[in-house]
Amino acid sequence: MSKAANKVLIVGPSWVGDMVMAQSLCIDLKHREPSVEIHILAPAWTAALIDRMPEVSSLIAVDFVHGELGLSKRWKVARQLAKQGFTQAIVLPNSIKAALVPWFAGIAMRTGWLGEQRYGLLNDVRSLDNQRWPMTVQRFIALGESPDALPRAREQVPPPALKTSASMVSDLRLQLGLKDSAKILALCPGAEFGASKQWPAEHYAKVAEHYLNLDWQVWLLGSAKDQETCAYINNVIDQQGHELAGKTSLPEAV
Repeated sequence: MSKAANKVLIVGPSWVGDMVMAQSLCIDLKHREPSVEIHILAPAWTAALIDRMPEVSSLIAVDFVHGELGLSKRWKVARQLAKQGFTQAIVLPNSIKAALVPWFAGIAMRTGWLGEQRYGLLNDVRSLDNQRWPMTVQRFIALGESPDALPRAREQVPPPALKTSASMVSDLRLQLGLKDSAKILALCPGAEFGASKQWPAEHYAKVAEHYLNLDWQVWLLGSAKDQETCAYINNVIDQQGHELAGKTSLPEAV
C-alpha cells in the first residue's frame, strides 16, 4: 500500500510582499515532495496572488480582523479544518493569534518560529537566529525543512514565479500605453508601514537609471498611497518611467 501524501496547511501572512515570498516555500515543498498537497489559510484578498501559485491546491479564505483575537471565528474555521486530514501546519506569522487555528484544529505537527512564546500552540518550535536566517524568505523556507537543515544561501532560494495570462498582459499593456518590445524593470517602492520598512527612494532611482541606460522600460507600481514616492523617483529619472501606482488592481499588477 502506498503512503498517503502529506497535506500541509500554511498559515499565510497578511501583506502582499510576504505572501509573494511564501510562494518560494510552496515551490520548495513541491520540489522536495511532488505529491504534497498545499493549502493556504489567508485573507480573501490574497486570492489574486494564490490563484497564480500552481503549487497551491486552494485558498482557505478568512476574514479575521487585524489586531483582534477573534476566538470564536478562529474556532469555527478550525472545526472545519479538523475534518480535512492535514498532516502538518506551517505558521508563517510570529503572533500567538496565527498559531491558534492549527492548534484548535488538532493538526498533529504544528511548525513555526517561537515568536510570541508559542510553546504548546506549536509542537515543532524553531528558535530564530537572525544571523543565520537574515532574510524573510529564508525563514519561510526553513520552516519547511527539518530543524537541523543548514540555512539556504540566497542563490539556493527558489524565486517566486506567479503565473500570468498572456492575453491579460497584452490587453493591459495596450490600455496603459506600455511597449511590448523592451525589457521591463518593475519597481514597487512602497511599504505597508512607511519609511521604516522602505528602501530609500533615491536607491530605487539609481537602480532605475542603470536599467534605463540598458534600454529597459521602468514601471513604477504600487497602490494609490505610493503615488508620491513613484512620482519622486520618476522626477529623478527625468520622467522616463511609467507611473502606474494606483492605476492597476492587484491582479493587474501581477
